[in-house]
Amino acid sequence: MTTTASTPGDAAAAASPPTESRRERLTGLAQQQGGVAVLVLVVVLASVFSHGFADTGNFQSILVGNAYTSLLALGMTFVIITGGIDLSVGSVFALGGVLAAWGSLHGGLAVGLLLPLAVSGAIGLIQGLLVSRARLAPFIVTLAGLLFARGLLQAISDEGSTTYLVPRDSAFVALGHGALVPIGTAVVLFVLGGVLLTRTRFGQALFALGGSENAAMLMGLPVTRTKTLVYVLSGTLAGLAGALNAARLQSGVTNIGVGYELTAIAAVVIGGTLLTGGAGSVAGTAAGVLLLAVIQNLIGVHLSKYGSSASDLANGVFLALVVLVQTTLARARRLS
Repeated sequence: MTTTASTPGDAAAAASPPTESRRERLTGLAQQQGGVAVLVLVVVLASVFSHGFADTGNFQSILVGNAYTSLLALGMTFVIITGGIDLSVGSVFALGGVLAAWGSLHGGLAVGLLLPLAVSGAIGLIQGLLVSRARLAPFIVTLAGLLFARGLLQAISDEGSTTYLVPRDSAFVALGHGALVPIGTAVVLFVLGGVLLTRTRFGQALFALGGSENAAMLMGLPVTRTKTLVYVLSGTLAGLAGALNAARLQSGVTNIGVGYELTAIAAVVIGGTLLTGGAGSVAGTAAGVLLLAVIQNLIGVHLSKYGSSASDLANGVFLALVVLVQTTLARARRLS
């Protein structure tokens, strides 16, 4: 009988994990950073060919107009990375605005800010517990949350007939004043979100949970607590966004937020976060938010004469193409 001697090099090769091929690295990079590349390309082309797009006032309008609603996408990023979904953020956003206006009217800055945070955080907590402990489908749970938040808003505002105004002399108005405050607030929260996702054990647990919940449990990760916390975070950010938006508008608008959850999901997907979970980034979501905002701006300039149907059609086609590309890249990465 013959034996084959193994060399230390063979043992090291067997023990070392397989490395990603060049194709895998390229497809992964395109999937994660494609939104940034497309954003840069669209901005450059629009600046050259669309008159008035590169004006400072237009850029400021885009950034301020999406500063607070972008927080919905930030919270949605954490939820989708775990493989979940949150359909309630649009209604919680509107509810937060109404509660903030009511609170600032009756209790000043503290009540105007803390009341929407407490209520929206409680809604997120209930949804998180139903998803993590009761094992209910996130789609159904957050759809119920959407209806509950919208119903509570209608009850507070007398079926939408009462609009609460923020007092002009209230310190609460300063939270949405000018252009620097909304933009700066969004930037700070996105930076903090990026640090939370990439530099903490909680963030790493989100990726593990989205990759495989069973594997995350075997690793000893707090799966139930993590799944609950992402919905609390999403709800709280939505309520905060609504409150800050009410400070900017100086009123609690009751008919706002319809469809915002779909825009948030679209921005997250465009930014490279997989709907199946396990992959995503806050920077990609920021690029997705800005890309959608730029596309909307260009549509408003060049397609507004054709009515809202043309705008909706262009948005739908663009999103479908992005999802198709993301799916193709993810499949190519798995097969390579």
